[in-house]
Amino acid sequence: MAAREKDILNRLYFVAGCMFILAIIVGYKLVAIQIFQGDKYREMAVKSTEKMDIIPATRGNLYAEDGSLLATSQIKYDIRWDAISPSNEDFNEHIVGLSKGLSKMLGKTPAYYENRLRKARSTKNRYLFIARKLGYADYIKLKALPLFNKGQYRGGVIVEEHTEREHPLEKMAERTVGYERQDDSGYYTRVGLEGAYGSYLRGKEGRRLKQKIANGEWKPIGVGNAVDPRDGYDVISTIDVNIQDVAHNALLSSLQKFEADHGSVVVMETGTGEIKAISNLGRTSAGKYYERLNYAVGESHEPGSTFKLMSMVAALEDKVIDSSTVLDTENGRVKFYDRTVYDSKWGGYGKITASKAFELSSNTAFAKMINESYKDNPEQFLKRLFNMGLNEKLGLEIKGEGVPKFPYPGDDNWYGTTLPWMAFGYGVQLTPLQTLTFYNAVANNGEMVKPRFIKEVKEWDRSIERFDKEVLNSRIASQETIGAVKQMMKNTVEHGTASNIYSPEFSMAGKTGTCQVEYWIEPGRYISSFAGYFPADNPKYSCIVVVHKPKKELGYYGNIVAAPVFKEIAQKIYSDTPVVDELALPMKSSTVVENDYQRYYANVNKGFETIPDVKGMSGMDAVSLLENLGLSVRFRGSGKVKSQSLKPGLKLEKNKPITLELS
Repeated sequence: MAAREKDILNRLYFVAGCMFILAIIVGYKLVAIQIFQGDKYREMAVKSTEKMDIIPATRGNLYAEDGSLLATSQIKYDIRWDAISPSNEDFNEHIVGLSKGLSKMLGKTPAYYENRLRKARSTKNRYLFIARKLGYADYIKLKALPLFNKGQYRGGVIVEEHTEREHPLEKMAERTVGYERQDDSGYYTRVGLEGAYGSYLRGKEGRRLKQKIANGEWKPIGVGNAVDPRDGYDVISTIDVNIQDVAHNALLSSLQKFEADHGSVVVMETGTGEIKAISNLGRTSAGKYYERLNYAVGESHEPGSTFKLMSMVAALEDKVIDSSTVLDTENGRVKFYDRTVYDSKWGGYGKITASKAFELSSNTAFAKMINESYKDNPEQFLKRLFNMGLNEKLGLEIKGEGVPKFPYPGDDNWYGTTLPWMAFGYGVQLTPLQTLTFYNAVANNGEMVKPRFIKEVKEWDRSIERFDKEVLNSRIASQETIGAVKQMMKNTVEHGTASNIYSPEFSMAGKTGTCQVEYWIEPGRYISSFAGYFPADNPKYSCIVVVHKPKKELGYYGNIVAAPVFKEIAQKIYSDTPVVDELALPMKSSTVVENDYQRYYANVNKGFETIPDVKGMSGMDAVSLLENLGLSVRFRGSGKVKSQSLKPGLKLEKNKPITLELS
């Protein structure tokens, strides 16, 4: 008996000891949590009940120079339905009316929507898709439908709001307008102006503290944000929507006519370097054209005969020839080692001057001219080209500029035939915009300016940063040389290879280019081009047209495929004068509009409380003014304001929607 009691007592001691040890461990853990790990667990508790919510910034608008919108952010609404939320009474009372309303708005039959809603109800679907990407007006209409007008908890309507970037000009200049996208890891993909100036456009996101409440909902804490979002700045580009429209459609017509693979056109203002139009169109397998890549900025290729201008300037500057130097084209066939240079004219041009060789685009004359002048010192020719900046990128803000390529003596790709072939644009590579920049420098009396896509960055009516002319090379050549080649380019249009576009009413100057491409794959592939400026005697604009791989049977010479595009652009700018007409008409009222704009801003500061009349104002000014008044602005189209949904003089109500129709 005593032994049994002792055994029981030992067990009690053991259990008591274990409990004591456990109590010590628990006590230690409590102390550790409280003292050493308290901050960690308090932070975890806060995180489960509080969070810092991100408030996205509104991206700024991208405008053409006249205030027409090129890119803007629009709020879109996706609608879904929680079939469990409505009571049986509400569901049965409003299902028919809701189905009819959805049918009227979204297009399918009332029976289709009624069956779909009833099925969702029976399967307890809490996330039924109703509509996607609704605009604000349609979103308001849909929320007013029977049952949906009872809100989220009684009606079951679920609204998901997101912002989309829209391009009012649609496909025109799409690659130049571009985009900026951020992936899940935070990396940005930047294309065109949207990408280049994303740091201005995107703004800075804000922060607001929220607290978790019943049903998993979150509510803001306090009356303000921890950090207020800063909306993106507006960026004003140099693009002229009228010239852009002309250039786009002229290029498109040529591509379609000659069934070409792709092409580009750029129009630059001579004195400033401002890009007024840029279009890049590529062909789909179905034969349609769209803005596939920014060929003008990114595609380096052999320029062909448009490079003869660079060769001529180099030779004249080095004084190895003058414009009257006589060159023998022989029989239109000149052999260098094991290769032969051909002229397009069978039998050649005989003995002609250097200036005539330029006007007639004689390959044999240029090959002999450059080879005989520089064969003993080819580095001199390359040095002259490099001194004019041809081997350097332009330093564009737009990503993806192509790299100029020039062979150099001593390189693996330098042969005995390299120098004569370089003379007429083979073996070198330039982008269309790089070629145009050189032509523009000649038009600008030797001053090479950097191509510029942006005028200004603004916040409402306040200028943040202005972008002025940037000179890359103050003098690419002497005035004597510039004057000589300008006359050659004028003669090229009047009675040279581009005489087919000559007009006695309107002067143009330029150079045709026809270059074989991918000749190692198969013969018959060409690049057709024309680069020049207008008017010839007092240049206002320079322009380049490049068309890749036109169908040979339909035409492939630069004067046939590309030069007519140049002429159409030049004549529509200055002869048909779409730009002059549009700019001239509102001149009388422009001061009134400007004064109205300033008056309304002054009235805002004084507490002005009525809707202003913005008809006739540019889209940029109207949007800025109305948003500054606290209105929710929507618009359709681009250009100037044609009409507004709220009548002038009505009482101003904050956040009230107003829709503008632009011209």
